[in-house]
Amino acid sequence: MLDLIISGGTVVDGSGAIRVQADVGIVDGRVASIGDLAAHESLGRYDASGRIVSPGFIDVHTHDDRLLLKTPVGPHPKLSQGVTTVVTGNCGISLAPLPSIETPPAPLSLLGAEDWNYSSFAMYLDALEAARPALNAVCLVGHSTLRVRHVAHLQRAATPLEVERMAQDLADALDAGAFGLSTGLYYPPARAATAEEVIAVGAPLRAAHALITMHLRDEGDAIDEALREALFIGASLDINTVLSHHKLIGQRNHGRSVQTLAAVEAASMQQGVCMDCYPYSASSTMLLASRVGESREVLVTWSIGDPSAAGRSLFELARERGCTPVSLVEQLSPAGAVYFAMHEDDVQRILAHPLTMIGSDGLAHDVVPHPRLWGTFPRVLGHYARDQRLFSLETAVHKMTGLSARRFGLLNRGLLAPGYAADIVVFDEGSVGDRATFAKPTEPSVGIEAVFVNGELACRDGQTVNAHAGQVLRRQRQDKRRDEDAKVAYA
Repeated sequence: MLDLIISGGTVVDGSGAIRVQADVGIVDGRVASIGDLAAHESLGRYDASGRIVSPGFIDVHTHDDRLLLKTPVGPHPKLSQGVTTVVTGNCGISLAPLPSIETPPAPLSLLGAEDWNYSSFAMYLDALEAARPALNAVCLVGHSTLRVRHVAHLQRAATPLEVERMAQDLADALDAGAFGLSTGLYYPPARAATAEEVIAVGAPLRAAHALITMHLRDEGDAIDEALREALFIGASLDINTVLSHHKLIGQRNHGRSVQTLAAVEAASMQQGVCMDCYPYSASSTMLLASRVGESREVLVTWSIGDPSAAGRSLFELARERGCTPVSLVEQLSPAGAVYFAMHEDDVQRILAHPLTMIGSDGLAHDVVPHPRLWGTFPRVLGHYARDQRLFSLETAVHKMTGLSARRFGLLNRGLLAPGYAADIVVFDEGSVGDRATFAKPTEPSVGIEAVFVNGELACRDGQTVNAHAGQVLRRQRQDKRRDEDAKVAYA
């Protein structure tokens, strides 16, 4: 007896293989069988006729550390897109391990001012499990968070004792179930860190066979040097490396993705490396004066200095107030912003590359967020796969599911295959798309009809049905059947 049969749909299984007509049977939160299940008995059926049935999408680059702790009310920014698993703690920023702190420094402040009270990573993961999150959670440890905790003066490299303490925190976090370390060498708390410091702090990753995700030190004029540094760190640790939200910033650098992608390809012949990106030509982070001059437009997403500035153009505000945009940055800070400084050709070139996964990089606590928080995955399916024909639907789904699961070691996830977790999305290929815009960034997407998380219906037509169907995925505590499944799935 099956618990549920999703019948009549077209299965795109996440491997990149051509779609097939098939039913999907579920038992105890796992896919039990795929094929013609018309004669099988089940406790329930979901009619997916005329629809695509795929694995749930994996958002490999999020800042959802706090969002996961909260019970969603109304549409969920990730469930409504078909996302069933999120990777948190990116860009060097994680909510733990950091004891109580009243005012987290930027960019840690991108996670908000609350919930900074987890002195160990194990405490955070336990709290997350107790909260019963809406999504499956894969958690990384932030290097910047470790620096804020242990480095007395952030403007210098860490001392040997400080490095030792950070490495111990990382080792403890890996033992608790963290999947790896993230860095944000671009940001103030970590700019003074050397490559040697990161390698020393990351030493526990090697024995644990964990990974490192890296927000490069520079994504503009000095990107070649920054890319070499990231590849050097990954190779020195001999671990898988993910280049976070790969992009080229500033008009002088438009088109240079040809060279950076060639460099990544060459490195991939010698070491484990891949990247993620989001499907937009605008980025978003803390408001920085250094980013203003290289941007066509800057939109304020939140501001402590002047909350009324949220949602406004920095350039327009500067004209109204008779000052320069750079001087206005100081008045608004701490604050966040969207920067229009990328070229669409680079976005498409990176997005289409075989080593690229999809990550939203959305900031859930911005007052007026970048639309990627709500629209990333349907935008890839609708705008880029269907309308622009940048790649096939099968390839698009693979970039969001099977590829991501394999790179992050999420075995028994990311494919529709017997024995795998029943994280499943049912969507309309003809209508799926994003509606979130820079003017209205929180509009839910369309065409995502049903989202199942661990076999439970979690979202229907954009509305949250079950807000507690997710699981905390701990790297050392996953199902032991995963190894044989993975050998078959990724052979």
